[in-house]
Amino acid sequence: MEFFSLVLYLLLTYTLLTLLSLLSRSRAGPKLPPGPAPLPVIGNLLKLGDKPHKSLAELAKIHGPIMSLKLGRKTTVVISSPALAKEVLQKQDLAFSSRTVPNAAHVDDHDKYSVVWLPVSDRWRSLRKIMNSHIFSGSRLDANQNLRQKKVQELIDYAGKCCQDGIAVDIGSVIFTTSLNLLSNTIFSVDIANPNQDSAKQFRDLVWQIMVEAGKPNLVDYFPALVKIDPQGIRSRMTDYFKKMFELFGRLIDERLELRRLGESGGEKDVIDILLNINEEIDRTHIEHLCLDLFVAGTDTTSSSVEWAMAELLHSPDTLDRAKAELEKTLGKTKMVQESDIAQLPYLRAIMKETMRLHPPAPFLVPHRVETDVEISGYTVPQGAQVLVNAWAIGRDPSVWTNPTSFMPERFLDSDIDIRGRDFELIPFGAGRRICPGLSLAVQVVPVMLGSLINSFDWKLEGEIKPEELDMDDKFGLTLQKAQPLRVVPFPL
Repeated sequence: MEFFSLVLYLLLTYTLLTLLSLLSRSRAGPKLPPGPAPLPVIGNLLKLGDKPHKSLAELAKIHGPIMSLKLGRKTTVVISSPALAKEVLQKQDLAFSSRTVPNAAHVDDHDKYSVVWLPVSDRWRSLRKIMNSHIFSGSRLDANQNLRQKKVQELIDYAGKCCQDGIAVDIGSVIFTTSLNLLSNTIFSVDIANPNQDSAKQFRDLVWQIMVEAGKPNLVDYFPALVKIDPQGIRSRMTDYFKKMFELFGRLIDERLELRRLGESGGEKDVIDILLNINEEIDRTHIEHLCLDLFVAGTDTTSSSVEWAMAELLHSPDTLDRAKAELEKTLGKTKMVQESDIAQLPYLRAIMKETMRLHPPAPFLVPHRVETDVEISGYTVPQGAQVLVNAWAIGRDPSVWTNPTSFMPERFLDSDIDIRGRDFELIPFGAGRRICPGLSLAVQVVPVMLGSLINSFDWKLEGEIKPEELDMDDKFGLTLQKAQPLRVVPFPL
Protein backbone atom coordinates (compact mmCIF):
# COMPACT_ATOMS: atom_id res chain seq x y z
CA MET A 1 0.00 0.00 0.00
CA GLU A 2 2.86 2.34 0.78
CA PHE A 3 4.27 1.72 -2.70
CA PHE A 4 1.03 2.77 -4.42
CA SER A 5 0.80 5.84 -2.19
CA LEU A 6 4.33 6.81 -3.21
CA VAL A 7 3.53 6.33 -6.88
CA LEU A 8 0.36 8.43 -6.51
CA TYR A 9 2.31 11.13 -4.70
CA LEU A 10 4.94 11.22 -7.44
CA LEU A 11 2.28 11.39 -10.16
CA LEU A 12 0.49 14.25 -8.41
CA THR A 13 3.78 16.08 -7.87
CA TYR A 14 4.76 15.65 -11.52
CA THR A 15 1.33 16.85 -12.66
CA LEU A 16 1.54 19.90 -10.39
CA LEU A 17 5.02 20.80 -11.62
CA THR A 18 3.88 20.43 -15.22
CA LEU A 19 0.87 22.68 -14.62
CA LEU A 20 3.04 25.27 -12.88
CA SER A 21 5.49 25.20 -15.78
CA LEU A 22 2.70 25.67 -18.30
CA LEU A 23 1.19 28.45 -16.16
CA SER A 24 4.53 30.23 -15.93
CA ARG A 25 4.92 30.02 -19.72
CA SER A 26 1.50 31.56 -20.22
CA ARG A 27 2.11 34.40 -17.74
CA ALA A 28 5.70 35.16 -18.66
CA GLY A 29 5.19 38.11 -20.93
CA PRO A 30 4.38 37.52 -24.62
CA LYS A 31 2.34 34.53 -25.73
CA LEU A 32 4.85 31.93 -26.87
CA PRO A 33 3.88 29.22 -29.35
CA PRO A 34 2.81 25.96 -27.67
CA GLY A 35 5.34 23.27 -26.94
CA PRO A 36 6.42 20.54 -24.54
CA ALA A 37 7.04 21.51 -20.92
CA PRO A 38 10.79 22.06 -20.36
CA LEU A 39 12.80 20.34 -17.65
CA PRO A 40 14.90 22.47 -15.29
CA VAL A 41 18.26 23.60 -16.74
CA ILE A 42 18.28 21.34 -19.82
CA GLY A 43 14.85 22.35 -21.09
CA ASN A 44 13.69 20.11 -23.95
CA LEU A 45 17.12 18.89 -25.06
CA LEU A 46 16.23 15.26 -24.34
CA LYS A 47 13.38 15.55 -26.84
CA LEU A 48 15.79 16.01 -29.75
CA GLY A 49 17.41 12.57 -29.86
CA ASP A 50 19.95 11.73 -32.57
CA LYS A 51 17.50 12.57 -35.39
CA PRO A 52 15.97 15.92 -34.40
CA HIS A 53 14.34 16.44 -37.81
CA LYS A 54 12.16 13.39 -37.06
CA SER A 55 11.59 13.98 -33.34
CA LEU A 56 10.56 17.61 -33.92
CA ALA A 57 8.22 16.49 -36.70
CA GLU A 58 6.55 14.11 -34.25
CA LEU A 59 6.29 16.85 -31.60
CA ALA A 60 4.69 19.16 -34.18
CA LYS A 61 1.89 16.60 -34.59
CA ILE A 62 1.09 17.20 -30.91
CA HIS A 63 1.81 20.90 -30.47
CA GLY A 64 1.14 22.27 -33.95
CA PRO A 65 3.01 23.72 -36.96
CA ILE A 66 4.50 26.51 -34.86
CA MET A 67 6.06 25.23 -31.67
CA SER A 68 8.47 26.55 -29.06
CA LEU A 69 11.08 24.63 -27.13
CA LYS A 70 13.73 25.50 -24.61
CA LEU A 71 17.06 23.98 -25.65
CA GLY A 72 19.29 24.67 -22.68
CA ARG A 73 19.35 28.46 -22.46
CA LYS A 74 18.12 28.95 -26.01
CA THR A 75 14.49 29.51 -26.96
CA THR A 76 13.80 27.77 -30.26
CA VAL A 77 10.72 28.11 -32.45
CA VAL A 78 10.08 25.34 -35.00
CA ILE A 79 8.05 25.91 -38.17
CA SER A 80 6.53 22.79 -39.77
CA SER A 81 3.97 23.89 -42.37
CA PRO A 82 4.18 25.51 -45.83
CA ALA A 83 1.90 28.40 -44.81
CA LEU A 84 4.02 29.36 -41.80
CA ALA A 85 7.25 28.80 -43.74
CA LYS A 86 5.95 31.35 -46.26
CA GLU A 87 5.22 33.75 -43.40
CA VAL A 88 8.77 33.39 -42.06
CA LEU A 89 10.73 33.21 -45.32
CA GLN A 90 8.73 35.56 -47.53
CA LYS A 91 6.08 37.75 -45.89
CA GLN A 92 8.22 38.67 -42.86
CA ASP A 93 11.59 37.52 -44.16
CA LEU A 94 13.43 40.69 -43.08
CA ALA A 95 12.35 40.17 -39.46
CA PHE A 96 13.57 36.55 -39.63
CA SER A 97 16.64 37.18 -41.77
CA SER A 98 19.37 37.12 -39.09
CA ARG A 99 21.20 33.91 -38.24
CA THR A 100 21.74 31.86 -35.13
CA VAL A 101 25.52 31.45 -35.34
CA PRO A 102 26.88 28.19 -33.89
CA ASN A 103 29.99 28.47 -31.75
CA ALA A 104 32.02 26.53 -34.31
CA ALA A 105 31.40 29.29 -36.89
CA HIS A 106 33.13 31.86 -34.66
CA VAL A 107 36.53 30.27 -35.37
CA ASP A 108 38.85 32.82 -37.04
CA ASP A 109 35.93 35.28 -36.94
CA HIS A 110 34.33 33.35 -39.80
CA ASP A 111 30.91 34.61 -38.73
CA LYS A 112 32.06 38.19 -39.42
CA TYR A 113 33.03 37.41 -43.04
CA SER A 114 30.78 34.53 -44.07
CA VAL A 115 27.83 35.18 -46.37
CA VAL A 116 26.12 32.27 -44.59
CA TRP A 117 26.31 33.73 -41.06
CA LEU A 118 26.42 37.50 -41.51
CA PRO A 119 23.22 39.37 -40.71
CA VAL A 120 21.54 41.29 -43.51
CA SER A 121 23.80 44.34 -43.78
CA ASP A 122 25.82 46.30 -46.31
CA ARG A 123 28.66 43.76 -46.07
CA TRP A 124 26.27 40.85 -46.58
CA ARG A 125 24.60 42.56 -49.55
CA SER A 126 27.99 43.21 -51.14
CA LEU A 127 29.00 39.56 -50.81
CA ARG A 128 25.67 38.32 -52.18
CA LYS A 129 25.99 40.72 -55.10
CA ILE A 130 29.47 39.39 -55.86
CA MET A 131 28.23 35.79 -55.75
CA ASN A 132 25.15 36.50 -57.86
CA SER A 133 27.04 38.59 -60.42
CA HIS A 134 30.41 36.86 -60.69
CA ILE A 135 29.96 33.23 -59.59
CA PHE A 136 26.35 32.09 -60.05
CA SER A 137 25.10 34.44 -62.77
CA GLY A 138 23.66 32.91 -65.94
CA SER A 139 26.55 34.19 -68.06
CA ARG A 140 29.18 32.83 -65.64
CA LEU A 141 27.44 29.44 -65.45
CA ASP A 142 27.26 29.33 -69.25
CA ALA A 143 30.96 30.14 -69.48
CA ASN A 144 31.81 27.22 -67.18
CA GLN A 145 29.51 24.68 -68.79
CA ASN A 146 32.32 22.87 -70.64
CA LEU A 147 34.27 22.61 -67.40
CA ARG A 148 31.31 20.99 -65.64
CA GLN A 149 30.84 18.59 -68.54
CA LYS A 150 34.51 17.64 -68.37
CA LYS A 151 34.24 16.83 -64.66
CA VAL A 152 31.12 14.72 -65.24
CA GLN A 153 32.98 12.89 -68.02
CA GLU A 154 35.78 12.13 -65.53
CA LEU A 155 33.13 10.78 -63.16
CA ILE A 156 31.80 8.46 -65.87
CA ASP A 157 35.34 7.41 -66.81
CA TYR A 158 36.02 6.46 -63.19
CA ALA A 159 32.79 4.46 -63.04
CA GLY A 160 33.81 2.83 -66.34
CA LYS A 161 37.10 1.69 -64.81
CA CYS A 162 35.19 0.23 -61.85
CA CYS A 163 32.92 -1.49 -64.37
CA GLN A 164 35.90 -3.12 -66.08
CA ASP A 165 37.41 -4.19 -62.76
CA GLY A 166 34.08 -5.37 -61.35
CA ILE A 167 34.39 -3.27 -58.20
CA ALA A 168 31.79 -1.20 -56.38
CA VAL A 169 31.49 2.57 -56.57
CA ASP A 170 30.92 4.49 -53.34
CA ILE A 171 28.42 6.93 -54.86
CA GLY A 172 28.57 9.56 -52.11
CA SER A 173 32.36 9.61 -52.06
CA VAL A 174 32.87 9.81 -55.83
CA ILE A 175 30.20 12.52 -56.25
CA PHE A 176 31.80 14.43 -53.38
CA THR A 177 35.17 14.22 -55.19
CA THR A 178 33.61 15.33 -58.47
CA SER A 179 31.88 18.29 -56.77
CA LEU A 180 35.11 19.22 -55.01
CA ASN A 181 37.06 19.25 -58.28
CA LEU A 182 34.32 21.13 -60.06
CA LEU A 183 34.50 23.86 -57.44
CA SER A 184 38.29 23.93 -57.23
CA ASN A 185 38.53 24.28 -61.02
CA THR A 186 35.84 26.95 -61.10
CA ILE A 187 37.63 28.94 -58.41
CA PHE A 188 41.34 28.11 -58.85
CA SER A 189 41.60 26.14 -62.14
CA VAL A 190 43.12 23.13 -60.34
CA ASP A 191 41.99 19.66 -59.31
CA ILE A 192 42.12 19.27 -55.54
CA ALA A 193 40.91 15.66 -55.45
CA ASN A 194 41.38 12.71 -57.77
CA PRO A 195 39.32 9.53 -57.36
CA ASN A 196 42.20 7.45 -58.73
CA GLN A 197 44.83 8.85 -56.38
CA ASP A 198 45.31 9.35 -52.66
CA SER A 199 47.42 12.51 -53.02
CA ALA A 200 44.48 14.80 -52.32
CA LYS A 201 42.75 12.58 -49.77
CA GLN A 202 43.90 14.84 -46.95
CA PHE A 203 42.03 17.83 -48.32
CA ARG A 204 38.96 15.77 -49.16
CA ASP A 205 38.93 14.43 -45.62
CA LEU A 206 39.45 17.94 -44.27
CA VAL A 207 36.29 19.24 -45.91
CA TRP A 208 34.42 16.19 -44.69
CA GLN A 209 35.67 16.70 -41.12
CA ILE A 210 34.46 20.30 -41.15
CA MET A 211 31.02 19.09 -42.22
CA VAL A 212 30.98 16.47 -39.45
CA GLU A 213 32.02 18.90 -36.71
CA ALA A 214 29.63 21.61 -37.91
CA GLY A 215 26.76 19.12 -37.80
CA LYS A 216 27.37 17.85 -34.27
CA PRO A 217 25.13 19.14 -31.45
CA ASN A 218 27.42 21.38 -29.39
CA LEU A 219 26.71 21.91 -25.69
CA VAL A 220 28.26 25.38 -25.94
CA ASP A 221 25.43 26.45 -28.27
CA TYR A 222 22.87 25.52 -25.61
CA PHE A 223 24.87 26.67 -22.57
CA PRO A 224 27.01 29.70 -23.55
CA ALA A 225 28.70 29.71 -20.14
CA LEU A 226 30.66 26.65 -21.32
CA VAL A 227 32.29 28.54 -24.20
CA LYS A 228 35.73 28.79 -22.55
CA ILE A 229 35.70 25.13 -21.59
CA ASP A 230 34.73 23.77 -25.04
CA PRO A 231 33.74 20.46 -23.38
CA GLN A 232 33.43 18.48 -26.63
CA GLY A 233 36.52 19.98 -28.24
CA ILE A 234 34.54 21.01 -31.32
CA ARG A 235 35.91 24.55 -31.50
CA SER A 236 39.46 23.31 -30.95
CA ARG A 237 39.23 20.84 -33.84
CA MET A 238 37.52 23.37 -36.09
CA THR A 239 40.31 25.85 -35.39
CA ASP A 240 42.80 23.29 -36.67
CA TYR A 241 40.71 22.47 -39.75
CA PHE A 242 40.13 26.13 -40.62
CA LYS A 243 43.85 26.83 -40.29
CA LYS A 244 44.67 24.12 -42.81
CA MET A 245 41.98 25.34 -45.21
CA PHE A 246 43.14 28.95 -45.04
CA GLU A 247 46.75 27.85 -45.53
CA LEU A 248 45.71 26.09 -48.74
CA PHE A 249 43.65 29.04 -49.99
CA GLY A 250 46.45 31.42 -49.07
CA ARG A 251 48.99 29.39 -51.02
CA LEU A 252 46.77 29.22 -54.12
CA ILE A 253 46.07 32.98 -53.94
CA ASP A 254 49.79 33.74 -53.55
CA GLU A 255 50.57 31.60 -56.59
CA ARG A 256 47.97 33.48 -58.62
CA LEU A 257 49.25 36.87 -57.46
CA GLU A 258 52.75 35.86 -58.52
CA LEU A 259 51.50 34.84 -61.98
CA ARG A 260 49.71 38.15 -62.28
CA ARG A 261 52.88 39.99 -61.25
CA LEU A 262 54.73 38.19 -64.02
CA GLY A 263 52.01 39.10 -66.52
CA GLU A 264 50.92 35.47 -66.98
CA SER A 265 47.45 35.93 -65.54
CA GLY A 266 45.02 38.70 -64.82
CA GLY A 267 42.06 38.04 -67.08
CA GLU A 268 38.84 36.50 -65.87
CA LYS A 269 39.43 32.82 -66.54
CA ASP A 270 38.27 31.72 -63.08
CA VAL A 271 36.68 33.01 -59.90
CA ILE A 272 39.90 33.91 -58.10
CA ASP A 273 40.95 36.19 -60.98
CA ILE A 274 37.54 37.87 -60.89
CA LEU A 275 37.75 38.44 -57.14
CA LEU A 276 41.27 39.82 -57.36
CA ASN A 277 40.15 42.14 -60.15
CA ILE A 278 37.39 43.64 -57.98
CA ASN A 279 39.54 44.08 -54.88
CA GLU A 280 37.90 47.41 -54.17
CA GLU A 281 34.76 45.42 -53.27
CA ILE A 282 36.33 42.43 -51.51
CA ASP A 283 39.68 42.13 -49.73
CA ARG A 284 41.84 39.04 -49.30
CA THR A 285 40.37 38.03 -45.94
CA HIS A 286 36.87 38.10 -47.42
CA ILE A 287 38.09 36.08 -50.42
CA GLU A 288 39.50 33.33 -48.20
CA HIS A 289 36.33 33.12 -46.10
CA LEU A 290 34.17 33.15 -49.24
CA CYS A 291 36.19 30.20 -50.59
CA LEU A 292 35.54 28.35 -47.34
CA ASP A 293 31.79 28.97 -47.68
CA LEU A 294 31.80 27.73 -51.27
CA PHE A 295 33.74 24.54 -50.57
CA VAL A 296 31.80 23.58 -47.46
CA ALA A 297 28.34 24.40 -48.84
CA GLY A 298 28.89 23.23 -52.41
CA THR A 299 30.24 19.71 -51.99
CA ASP A 300 28.39 17.69 -49.37
CA THR A 301 24.96 18.97 -50.40
CA THR A 302 25.46 17.85 -54.00
CA SER A 303 26.93 14.47 -53.10
CA SER A 304 24.15 13.68 -50.60
CA SER A 305 21.43 14.61 -53.14
CA VAL A 306 22.85 12.40 -55.89
CA GLU A 307 23.48 9.54 -53.46
CA TRP A 308 19.90 9.68 -52.15
CA ALA A 309 18.51 9.82 -55.68
CA MET A 310 20.54 6.76 -56.73
CA ALA A 311 19.49 4.94 -53.56
CA GLU A 312 15.80 5.66 -54.16
CA LEU A 313 16.05 4.50 -57.79
CA LEU A 314 17.81 1.26 -56.86
CA HIS A 315 15.30 0.74 -54.05
CA SER A 316 12.49 1.15 -56.59
CA PRO A 317 13.53 -0.71 -59.81
CA ASP A 318 10.35 0.24 -61.72
CA THR A 319 11.17 3.91 -61.21
CA LEU A 320 14.75 3.32 -62.38
CA ASP A 321 13.46 1.52 -65.50
CA ARG A 322 11.20 4.46 -66.32
CA ALA A 323 14.08 6.91 -65.90
CA LYS A 324 16.28 4.78 -68.16
CA ALA A 325 13.54 4.57 -70.78
CA GLU A 326 13.19 8.35 -70.88
CA LEU A 327 16.95 8.82 -71.22
CA GLU A 328 17.25 6.18 -73.95
CA LYS A 329 14.35 7.62 -75.91
CA THR A 330 15.59 11.21 -75.64
CA LEU A 331 19.37 10.76 -75.87
CA GLY A 332 20.13 7.16 -76.78
CA LYS A 333 21.88 4.57 -74.61
CA THR A 334 25.26 5.32 -72.98
CA LYS A 335 25.04 9.03 -73.84
CA MET A 336 26.02 11.55 -71.17
CA VAL A 337 23.40 14.08 -70.21
CA GLN A 338 24.17 17.63 -71.30
CA GLU A 339 22.79 20.59 -69.40
CA SER A 340 20.84 21.55 -72.52
CA ASP A 341 19.08 18.16 -72.35
CA ILE A 342 17.52 18.72 -68.91
CA ALA A 343 14.50 20.62 -70.31
CA GLN A 344 13.61 17.54 -72.43
CA LEU A 345 13.83 15.14 -69.46
CA PRO A 346 10.77 15.84 -67.26
CA TYR A 347 10.96 12.52 -65.40
CA LEU A 348 14.61 13.11 -64.49
CA ARG A 349 13.67 16.56 -63.16
CA ALA A 350 10.80 14.99 -61.23
CA ILE A 351 13.22 12.49 -59.66
CA MET A 352 15.39 15.35 -58.44
CA LYS A 353 12.38 17.15 -56.92
CA GLU A 354 11.09 13.99 -55.27
CA THR A 355 14.52 13.23 -53.84
CA MET A 356 14.79 16.69 -52.33
CA ARG A 357 11.24 16.45 -50.97
CA LEU A 358 12.07 13.28 -49.04
CA HIS A 359 15.72 14.06 -48.33
CA PRO A 360 16.33 17.84 -48.23
CA PRO A 361 20.12 18.43 -48.02
CA ALA A 362 19.72 20.65 -44.93
CA PRO A 363 16.64 19.39 -43.06
CA PHE A 364 16.32 22.60 -40.97
CA LEU A 365 17.78 24.86 -43.70
CA VAL A 366 20.17 27.29 -41.94
CA PRO A 367 18.89 28.44 -38.50
CA HIS A 368 17.30 31.89 -38.41
CA ARG A 369 17.16 34.35 -35.52
CA VAL A 370 14.90 37.28 -34.65
CA GLU A 371 16.40 40.49 -33.29
CA THR A 372 13.10 41.82 -31.91
CA ASP A 373 9.79 40.28 -30.86
CA VAL A 374 7.85 39.15 -33.94
CA GLU A 375 4.16 38.28 -34.15
CA ILE A 376 3.20 35.24 -36.21
CA SER A 377 0.00 33.21 -36.29
CA GLY A 378 -1.19 34.83 -33.04
CA TYR A 379 1.99 34.01 -31.14
CA THR A 380 5.13 35.96 -30.27
CA VAL A 381 8.54 34.79 -31.35
CA PRO A 382 10.67 36.47 -28.67
CA GLN A 383 13.75 38.57 -29.30
CA GLY A 384 16.86 36.43 -29.71
CA ALA A 385 14.94 33.22 -30.43
CA GLN A 386 16.32 30.68 -32.85
CA VAL A 387 13.90 29.76 -35.65
CA LEU A 388 14.11 26.39 -37.40
CA VAL A 389 12.12 25.67 -40.55
CA ASN A 390 11.71 21.89 -40.67
CA ALA A 391 11.89 21.38 -44.44
CA TRP A 392 12.04 17.62 -43.85
CA ALA A 393 8.69 17.65 -42.03
CA ILE A 394 7.08 19.96 -44.61
CA GLY A 395 8.16 17.60 -47.39
CA ARG A 396 6.35 14.72 -45.65
CA ASP A 397 3.24 16.56 -44.48
CA PRO A 398 0.24 14.26 -45.22
CA SER A 399 -2.06 17.27 -45.52
CA VAL A 400 0.07 18.45 -48.45
CA TRP A 401 1.35 15.27 -50.08
CA THR A 402 -0.44 12.06 -51.07
CA ASN A 403 1.44 8.99 -49.81
CA PRO A 404 4.04 11.35 -48.31
CA THR A 405 6.65 8.70 -47.40
CA SER A 406 6.57 6.98 -50.82
CA PHE A 407 9.08 7.81 -53.56
CA MET A 408 6.79 8.85 -56.42
CA PRO A 409 8.43 11.20 -58.97
CA GLU A 410 5.21 10.98 -61.01
CA ARG A 411 3.57 13.39 -58.56
CA PHE A 412 5.59 16.22 -60.16
CA LEU A 413 4.87 15.47 -63.82
CA ASP A 414 1.57 17.35 -63.82
CA SER A 415 2.55 19.79 -61.09
CA ASP A 416 3.95 23.30 -61.26
CA ILE A 417 5.65 22.94 -57.86
CA ASP A 418 9.35 23.75 -58.15
CA ILE A 419 12.36 23.92 -55.84
CA ARG A 420 13.32 27.55 -56.50
CA GLY A 421 11.79 29.03 -53.34
CA ARG A 422 8.40 30.07 -54.70
CA ASP A 423 6.47 26.97 -53.59
CA PHE A 424 6.70 26.53 -49.84
CA GLU A 425 5.66 22.88 -49.95
CA LEU A 426 9.14 22.20 -51.34
CA ILE A 427 11.97 24.42 -50.09
CA PRO A 428 15.21 22.39 -50.01
CA PHE A 429 17.21 25.56 -50.78
CA GLY A 430 15.21 27.87 -48.55
CA ALA A 431 13.40 30.97 -49.84
CA GLY A 432 13.41 34.73 -49.59
CA ARG A 433 16.49 36.90 -49.30
CA ARG A 434 18.50 34.11 -47.56
CA ILE A 435 17.81 31.52 -50.24
CA CYS A 436 20.87 29.44 -51.15
CA PRO A 437 22.86 31.42 -53.76
CA GLY A 438 24.11 28.18 -55.36
CA LEU A 439 20.61 26.99 -56.31
CA SER A 440 21.09 27.82 -60.00
CA LEU A 441 24.22 25.66 -60.12
CA ALA A 442 22.65 22.76 -58.20
CA VAL A 443 19.66 22.46 -60.54
CA GLN A 444 22.11 22.01 -63.42
CA VAL A 445 24.69 19.75 -61.81
CA VAL A 446 22.55 17.24 -59.88
CA PRO A 447 20.40 15.99 -62.81
CA VAL A 448 23.41 15.90 -65.17
CA MET A 449 25.44 13.73 -62.77
CA LEU A 450 22.49 11.49 -61.91
CA GLY A 451 21.25 11.11 -65.48
CA SER A 452 24.74 10.40 -66.82
CA LEU A 453 25.34 7.68 -64.23
CA ILE A 454 22.09 5.82 -64.87
CA ASN A 455 22.28 6.19 -68.68
CA SER A 456 25.89 4.97 -68.93
CA PHE A 457 25.66 1.73 -66.92
CA ASP A 458 23.42 -0.80 -65.31
CA TRP A 459 23.86 -0.83 -61.54
CA LYS A 460 23.72 -3.61 -58.98
CA LEU A 461 23.88 -3.33 -55.21
CA GLU A 462 27.12 -4.63 -53.73
CA GLY A 463 26.95 -7.97 -51.92
CA GLU A 464 23.88 -9.34 -53.70
CA ILE A 465 21.59 -7.10 -51.63
CA LYS A 466 18.05 -7.12 -52.99
CA PRO A 467 16.45 -3.74 -53.77
CA GLU A 468 13.86 -4.11 -51.02
CA GLU A 469 16.67 -4.86 -48.52
CA LEU A 470 18.56 -1.62 -49.17
CA ASP A 471 19.06 0.37 -45.95
CA MET A 472 17.31 3.72 -46.47
CA ASP A 473 17.91 5.08 -42.97
CA ASP A 474 19.49 8.51 -42.55
CA LYS A 475 21.80 10.21 -40.08
CA PHE A 476 21.46 13.83 -39.04
CA GLY A 477 24.20 16.38 -39.54
CA LEU A 478 24.83 19.65 -41.32
CA THR A 479 23.47 17.71 -44.30
CA LEU A 480 21.19 14.69 -44.23
CA GLN A 481 23.34 11.67 -45.07
CA LYS A 482 22.55 8.03 -45.72
CA ALA A 483 23.30 6.07 -42.57
CA GLN A 484 24.99 3.41 -44.73
CA PRO A 485 27.00 4.65 -47.74
CA LEU A 486 25.57 3.52 -51.08
CA ARG A 487 27.97 1.09 -52.76
CA VAL A 488 26.94 -0.18 -56.19
CA VAL A 489 28.66 -2.14 -58.95
CA PRO A 490 28.34 -0.78 -62.53
CA PHE A 491 27.75 -3.16 -65.47
CA PRO A 492 27.75 -2.47 -69.22
CA LEU A 493 24.35 -1.64 -70.69
